[in-house]
Amino acid sequence: MIPLLAVLEEEKQKLNELGCKSLEQGIPLFQNDALQAQSRKVDELIVRLQREAELEKEPNKLTIKGG
Repeated sequence: MIPLLAVLEEEKQKLNELGCKSLEQGIPLFQNDALQAQSRKVDELIVRLQREAELEKEPNKLTIKGG
């Protein structure tokens, strides 16, 4: 989980930089497509981290999908 956490921190930093640049340029955050894409990327990483943390807490709750 530590490597994923490091990736998350790096991506959050990129998001922060995009946000600052957008504000400096007077571009509303919701209109900045690059910022919105980066925000979605950060959101996805957070979800992955949460899922991994849940699996570490309760590994017996794995679901097996039928085929």
